[in-house]
Amino acid sequence: MRNKTYFLSDLHLGASYLKNPLDYERRIVRWLNSIKSTAKAIYLLGDILDYWYEYRNVVPRGFTRFLGTLASLSDDGVEIYWYIGNHDIWIFDYLPNEIGMTVIDGYEIKQIGNHRFFLSHGDGLGSLKPGFKFIRAIFRNRLCQWLFSSIHPRWTIPFAHKWSSHSRNFTAEIPQFEGEDKEPLILFSRRWLVEHPQEHIDFFVFGHRHVFIDYNLTHNSRLIILGDWIHHFSFAVYDGNDLQLGTFNE
Repeated sequence: MRNKTYFLSDLHLGASYLKNPLDYERRIVRWLNSIKSTAKAIYLLGDILDYWYEYRNVVPRGFTRFLGTLASLSDDGVEIYWYIGNHDIWIFDYLPNEIGMTVIDGYEIKQIGNHRFFLSHGDGLGSLKPGFKFIRAIFRNRLCQWLFSSIHPRWTIPFAHKWSSHSRNFTAEIPQFEGEDKEPLILFSRRWLVEHPQEHIDFFVFGHRHVFIDYNLTHNSRLIILGDWIHHFSFAVYDGNDLQLGTFNE
């Protein structure tokens, strides 16, 4: 019976630091196939691809098994939502049209089952460092995107992968939860609840931070950070009444 909603983030498919990218992709596909009989909807909360840029007539190579599996699930009636992160910013119309999914840039408050969810990758929330804020604005600027697209992919794709590998190599060590007073997404969620007292949120669900936590903000509001698939192979699943965290152990 298809009555479950799944959430996952930070796959970073195509990252240069993955030891065996093809085996890694196959493992993700095996998980997707394992939930196809129960999945009503799948929420991909950003950084699913380590780099993606859609030119008008060209898209990056790779990810055939993963994207094909998403398309097959969509064809079977599974709702797929992709919240873009800071690595897969440049999804335009190709993937939504080919797969049949909905792409969201930013955050969304949504009723799912009996609960209200605040959903986002998480990179643009809260207090941002000036450098990151500047880069984020540049990446989303239409003129800058047009200029970037005028450069041949033979230059842009290697540059993007090199940028990614230097900015944050998640294979070096497992990111750790540093405590509630230092976690920016906890601080953001607390502040949001204070500033919006009339709009109750049952679950704040984020990616981005690569930590895998379930934190009680109040007695009836929880924050979930989904971890990643580099170290945790983690996800959350909601059955209409309760949200639980899980890992894919074959």
